[in-house]
Amino acid sequence: MHGTIAYRPYGVSSRDRGRTLFGQTMGLVAMTAGFFALGAYAGRSLSHVVAFGAYIAAFVILLVMRFAARRSAGFSTALLMLFGVLIGAGSSPMLVVYADYDPQVLWQAGGATALFVAAFGSIGYMTRRNLYWLARVSFFALLLLFAFGIVMIFVHIPHGSQIYAGLGLVVFAGLTMADFQRLRRAQGLNSAPLLAASIFLDILNVFFFFLRIFAREN
Repeated sequence: MHGTIAYRPYGVSSRDRGRTLFGQTMGLVAMTAGFFALGAYAGRSLSHVVAFGAYIAAFVILLVMRFAARRSAGFSTALLMLFGVLIGAGSSPMLVVYADYDPQVLWQAGGATALFVAAFGSIGYMTRRNLYWLARVSFFALLLLFAFGIVMIFVHIPHGSQIYAGLGLVVFAGLTMADFQRLRRAQGLNSAPLLAASIFLDILNVFFFFLRIFAREN
């Protein structure tokens, strides 16, 4: 009874907090995408070695974010923006290759990614069944996919790139659903930057897999 009386003056229900967190998180995802584009444009002339260094630095920033999120949402948000710039710069040489090959591939992959994330993100956000098991299965499947990618470097597999991309989309369908359910169930607004980073990585990987598929088709 006392808990209810103490809570009412704030006028914020759990549903209101959920909507606020959703809006804040997706706003950060959009902002990270903007900084990614900025980094990709700025790094379009980078060597592959420097781009790889930027890629590594981006994931170091992501690890630091996990500790910063507990202390300062503002600082973790700033790190998220830096992460976007660095991973954009790291991805730039690959994007330049696709742009030189066929610029339309980038637009096709972008449109397919938007539909993919909207579909599986909605499923994950709306489902009531706990998808923790799906997150675990998808994570281990991602490790197997990574191993498959290493094998492809040394062994020629017919249509291996297409198979790899198709399996990757299956894995990230599960991860996308799990991440969007985490977004719905999260409570603290301080979790928004980390949730945004996770969802952005889902989007980015899906985009790269679609690039493989559409480039091969063309």
